[in-house]
Amino acid sequence: KLPAFYANIVLLNVSNLPFRLQKLKEMFISKFGSAPKFYVRAPGRVNLIGEHIDYCGYAVLPMAIEQDILIAVEPVKTQVVQLANTNSLYLDFSTSVNNIQINKTKPQWHNYFLCGLKGIQEHFGLNNPTGMNCLLDGTIPPSSGLSSSSALVCCAGLVTLRANGKTLSKVELAEICTKSERYIGTEGGGMDQSISFLAEEGTAKLIEFSPLRATDVRLPSGAAFVIANSCVELNKAATSHYNIRVMECRLATKLLSKSKGLDWKKMLRLHDVQTKLGVGLEEMLTIVEEVLHPEPYSTEEICKCLGISLEELRSQILSQNTQDVSTFKLYQRAKHVYSEAARVLEFKKICNEAPADAIQLLGELMNQSYISCREMYECSCPELDRLVDICLQFGAIGSRLTGAGWGGCTVSMVPTDKLNTFLKNVRKAYYQTDVQRLALEKNSLFATKPGRGALVFVEA
Repeated sequence: KLPAFYANIVLLNVSNLPFRLQKLKEMFISKFGSAPKFYVRAPGRVNLIGEHIDYCGYAVLPMAIEQDILIAVEPVKTQVVQLANTNSLYLDFSTSVNNIQINKTKPQWHNYFLCGLKGIQEHFGLNNPTGMNCLLDGTIPPSSGLSSSSALVCCAGLVTLRANGKTLSKVELAEICTKSERYIGTEGGGMDQSISFLAEEGTAKLIEFSPLRATDVRLPSGAAFVIANSCVELNKAATSHYNIRVMECRLATKLLSKSKGLDWKKMLRLHDVQTKLGVGLEEMLTIVEEVLHPEPYSTEEICKCLGISLEELRSQILSQNTQDVSTFKLYQRAKHVYSEAARVLEFKKICNEAPADAIQLLGELMNQSYISCREMYECSCPELDRLVDICLQFGAIGSRLTGAGWGGCTVSMVPTDKLNTFLKNVRKAYYQTDVQRLALEKNSLFATKPGRGALVFVEA
């Protein structure tokens, strides 16, 4: 009898394992000398709209994709975790399960596994956690904005849960994995982990926070969503770009709160300000115009506005890797967040109501989102800008960066009757003009449909 969480468990006939699982099983036996007892899969995701707003408390609209992280697992009696990867670029790693050390300065692949492992251990207070042999296979392009790192954290969390005979709801797992990914130093908001667990085949999801909940969003039937990788990599944990934006939103929250007489010390997210004031998103945009100036704020000006010292700013508000930043753009970041939050709700509304011009309306929202990401949030890059232009030129109704930005992927909405011509033209215009991109092209341009969330596989 399987516990409640494993209602989604997939039982596989041992003589008829799907090719990828069979290959992984054979590699596992070759590596560890015994067969895996179970397998865990967690998907990547593409965010259709709602960029950089989950950590501000606002709803986002992603869907799971086919590409995933797959781990073969054998619980062992020794309290050691041995990690190996089917990709030889990623070195083997082993550690005691009682001494998990996560190196924030080196965001190597095994550290993301350790985040999920540590999150489950700490949640249950496991004193004698089970050791494991694990072999990982991944099909999500790394540092592409499709959530390869979060999928690995989620996969590791589910692996640890299963190996130790524990159960949690999917919502609880998503929340634990969101918190535990912060061990690597990324101040993320929870979208990636939530969709990885809560996704269902055939539907995108509106993911809302505090409390975490997911609502089906049926996408229009006359359009396909196409992912195109710019082939520019950005590792969120290895740079400060991402955390600087998180801090800029946090600082904007503090200044907006103080200007309205709220208890600014307790306010962390831009959504909190709106909730406390009890106003709509349009009014929040007006308040941003009234309170914040477009010129960058120096740390001295921020300290003066809040009535605190530089030391208090660094120790009580800023994250570790933003301590030395001297200026912050608060007006632009807040303006993006409140306008993007409104676009997400409008996107869902259009999908629900399905007017005759739904595809056109959704495309316009995606384009507005991209312009805001590029100009107000400044998280694009020249390659993404060029790729979006190419996609729009060859028939996309809407196109935008997806994920953190500064590289990674675009997502475009393309009428289904134009899909083949679109793929051919984008391939020629972006990938075949560059030798490096051409080598990566096979896994860089593809249409995608909403996929299913994390699963455990066991052999029947």
